[in-house]
Amino acid sequence: MTSNQERVGLDALHERLHRVLPAVSLVCQALPKTPQIRLWLLDELFPEQALDPHIVNAIMEEPPYWSFCWASGQVLAEFLLANPEWVEDRCVVDVGPGSGVVAIAAAMAGAARVIACDLDQDALTATALNAAENRVNIELSQDLESALAVADLVTAADILYDRENLPLLARFQQANRVLLADSRVPDLDPPGYQLLGQWQSCTWPDLGESNEYNGVRVFASEPSP
Repeated sequence: MTSNQERVGLDALHERLHRVLPAVSLVCQALPKTPQIRLWLLDELFPEQALDPHIVNAIMEEPPYWSFCWASGQVLAEFLLANPEWVEDRCVVDVGPGSGVVAIAAAMAGAARVIACDLDQDALTATALNAAENRVNIELSQDLESALAVADLVTAADILYDRENLPLLARFQQANRVLLADSRVPDLDPPGYQLLGQWQSCTWPDLGESNEYNGVRVFASEPSP
């Protein structure tokens, strides 16, 4: 994107954010675990004054999740940067990109093509803005079937906050490989997936969530690249 396009995207995200949190803004910042990646995220979680109940309800009903970098996204991004053989010269489809952190890491690690797929236009706008900030090329899609049809690797981080997304794990396996990071389902043991390991992280900016959401497990549809 050009600088003007970036400004348009940032203005659009601020307009969306301010419907819910009028006193909060986005600021470009480096991530604690992967400082080479910079994202436009919330500057502060809450204004000094107490939030009105209707604002709290609005946040719960339609959270601006793309304005955070969630724990699983940070861990999976760090994993890809440390293990570029998973993505090198491959087409990577990142499902539910949120801020775009995993898609950006895949591009930085040498993926031949990266597609970020989400039905939420705000998430795609945030991904495009953050991709431009990190000078990587990421394609945007709202068509999961078309994206999966060309995927060598599917990545997904913290998409299981909604249990209705569980059937997606089987659909992802039409790609050669899948990397799944999750911190929300403690008993997760998806068929056809193997656990690669567990790491500690937190959402950024830090939401101060329970420690149970700071343990991130990474699964793969195959044990190695």
